[in-house]
Amino acid sequence: MVNSRTSSGWSRGRLAVTGGHLAYHRTGGGGPALVLSHGLTDNGLCWSRLAEALAPDFDVIMLDARGHGDSSRMAGGPDPDPARDIAEAIAQLGLSSPIVMGHSIGARATADFAAAWPGIPGRVVLEDPPFLPLPDEAAIAIRQQKFRQHLDSFRSLSLAEIEALGRKSSPGWHDDEFPAWAASKRQVDPEAMPHYRTAWQTAIARIAAPTLLIHGDPALGGLVTLALAAEARSLNPNMTAVQIRGAGHNIRRENFVDFLEAVRGFLKAS
Repeated sequence: MVNSRTSSGWSRGRLAVTGGHLAYHRTGGGGPALVLSHGLTDNGLCWSRLAEALAPDFDVIMLDARGHGDSSRMAGGPDPDPARDIAEAIAQLGLSSPIVMGHSIGARATADFAAAWPGIPGRVVLEDPPFLPLPDEAAIAIRQQKFRQHLDSFRSLSLAEIEALGRKSSPGWHDDEFPAWAASKRQVDPEAMPHYRTAWQTAIARIAAPTLLIHGDPALGGLVTLALAAEARSLNPNMTAVQIRGAGHNIRRENFVDFLEAVRGFLKAS
């Protein structure tokens, strides 16, 4: 484990995982550990605004997923296991009963981790995970091609131009969201899109820790509908669900106040 300190006072480092490493930033402090896993094309610092808000009460660890940020690139061969990456990162850090939280594909990885290592997480928070049907091989190929094209569109742009695009498409986001969001778009491996082989229901049913599912409005781009949230709760009695109004897929970015209230309330509950 390699460690140094940033100008913000947060530490940063690299953690050895199977076939590579994960980069991370950490707020430190004496509070309970909170491990954050970001969504597709983001990086760990895309959690910075939330980390600042929670740092007085929690030791926040923001992981760069494999193929994102400063973590290992995708090496080819068998797909890496994001859930195992989280488990190995937690082991490297020596964390006991950490809270684990994820957004989008990071929420799916968090759910898969909590299901496969039920004795490790103390609590689980899932922000709009991709509760989607499994695609066939043709659909996977099409998605991969579109993903590569999406990343290619950023390659010729400066960070300032990428940030300007973000501000135009998401004018309601706080100014603090855009620097890390823009930087992350230049760091993504073209092979980083995950391809799921098991249904999301399998992992949700196996999570033993108390779990909060936070979802938004499908009309605004949210992935989890009221029906899917109800299905998830029916699969797991340890799960509660909260819908955040005025937000779509990027819930914490689109309604930060209500998202933070929901998270704090859940994490303070005994």
